[in-house]
Amino acid sequence: MATQAQLYDRLAGADLDPELSWAEHELPERERTKHVHRLHPYLGKFVPQLVEIFLRRHFRPGDLVLDPFAGSGTTLVEASVQGVHSVGVDISAFNALLSRVKTAPRDPAVAERDLRAALARLEAGERGQRAPREPSPYLATWYHPQALDDLLAYRALLAGYPESHELLSVVLCRAARSARMTAHHDLEFPKAPVTVPYRCHKHARTCFPTQDARKFLRRYSLDTIRRIAAYAALRTAARAAVLHADARVVDYGDRRFDGVITSPPYPGRIDYHEQHRYAFELLGLDDRRTAEIGAAEKGLRRDVIEDYVADMTAVLARARERTRPGGVFVIVVDDSRALYERIVEAAGLTPLERRRRHVNRRTGRRQGEFFEDVILAAA
Repeated sequence: MATQAQLYDRLAGADLDPELSWAEHELPERERTKHVHRLHPYLGKFVPQLVEIFLRRHFRPGDLVLDPFAGSGTTLVEASVQGVHSVGVDISAFNALLSRVKTAPRDPAVAERDLRAALARLEAGERGQRAPREPSPYLATWYHPQALDDLLAYRALLAGYPESHELLSVVLCRAARSARMTAHHDLEFPKAPVTVPYRCHKHARTCFPTQDARKFLRRYSLDTIRRIAAYAALRTAARAAVLHADARVVDYGDRRFDGVITSPPYPGRIDYHEQHRYAFELLGLDDRRTAEIGAAEKGLRRDVIEDYVADMTAVLARARERTRPGGVFVIVVDDSRALYERIVEAAGLTPLERRRRHVNRRTGRRQGEFFEDVILAAA
């Protein structure tokens, strides 16, 4: 198996955009997850450095950029740092929550005050006003009773912090992700709870199922304080709006966009609602998974692919209607099925060019070479 360095040596002469492809030593994981980008893990998210480049190349401070697949809010966060106004749309209630929390203008001192206060109350044994309903079967199955009690106790404290309620909710969800009874190396889509000691591929030793969530609530509270302060020092006064809506039919009102930067879902790759199931269960979020475009559970049958093409066409066409003539669409996608030439044309966009980027992984070793297409089009 080739190391990443060997792989990049082989690709040195390939037809790639050199500014969009990085080896691991050039762009380590800590840089890809700087400040609020790591408030909560998110599988399949944009690399923020890509968005930085696209904003520099195609937008100016004061412009308004749209991301119709906001995901974890990467486009919106980077736009706010560069003085570009932004609107993000996502059908997932958790994605919308996460994007709002990341991009909100926030006083770091208030965030730290509330995070530390809630943590102190939890560690002092305060239980807050518990919800009368019993934990859902999902929560009862995936959490040790002590871990679930910690999570529910923290959830009961959220109402006491109106200025930071959503921020604390994200801390709760991040802790819940880590506190599930699953192997440390299998946090993305675990298939069954792990209730006995197991050989951990991440730590190369025998590990034990998690039995408490309090340690994660503490760890992520302190980490969030640091990340919020780092972002606040960079954030401009640019506005960032998050719409929890279906991008195929969303009402943009009277907004007029200067362009689009987005990374659409790939067909048959990820179930974005299921990825954050614990958040939906804990917070009682609106679950719209049946309307998710390209969800993995739909498979890759021919009719599913045709539905994907129609759905993506509808999203881009609706965005084009509200984008000024000539506004640039930057679409980053794995177009290995060669669908986007059809989609771009059907959406009424004018193709400009197509670039390729090589996608690195934090492990530094890989079984195959993975590329993304960067498609540029104009309204």
